[in-house]
Amino acid sequence: MATIQVLDRDGKQTGTVELGAGLLGGGVRGPLLHQAVVRELADRRVGTHDTRGRSEVSGGGKKPWKQKGTGRARQGSIRATQWKGGGKPFGPTPRRYDKDLPRGMRREALRAAVAAAVARDAVKVVESVGAEGRTKPLVAALAALGVAGAPTLLVVGALPEPMLRAARNVPWLEVETATHVSVYQLVRARHVVLERAALAALEEALVP
Repeated sequence: MATIQVLDRDGKQTGTVELGAGLLGGGVRGPLLHQAVVRELADRRVGTHDTRGRSEVSGGGKKPWKQKGTGRARQGSIRATQWKGGGKPFGPTPRRYDKDLPRGMRREALRAAVAAAVARDAVKVVESVGAEGRTKPLVAALAALGVAGAPTLLVVGALPEPMLRAARNVPWLEVETATHVSVYQLVRARHVVLERAALAALEEALVP
């Protein structure tokens, strides 16, 4: 159990909220967090890297010099791997980097990420940040919460277009909905600001 203050847009306390064991899980679990973060970053890789082997480069159909009598090492093609312009040996080819993680482990990793954020006193709960569609009021609201300028994750109940428009010009701010927030986002952020509606949605999704 953990008790978090609920703030308004001016940073004044309006109440408190209890985070139960269903949301925090079994506490901070480092190995599971590491596995979840590695999986998420691996899934982001496109895997379209490709190099050409000696069978794919052009030219080199003729033996550069005869096999014997020149005093030089025998060569079969100027497009062999040891030649400049030749094929690349053992180069990367297109592949998928996806890693599997069971659903139960993903949910538990998300609970552990929330517990880690609570443990380092990074979580703030606000009634509502608002979505006027302008960057200046949004930054002012976050500054009143004491999080401006540091890597911040804002978790909202819904993500309308005005909120996206206001947040996209803030380099240190990342906005996500409660149903799509990830372990890497929670671990990476120095501050996690949760709207009260987002906290309820997150708790509903994580509590078994």
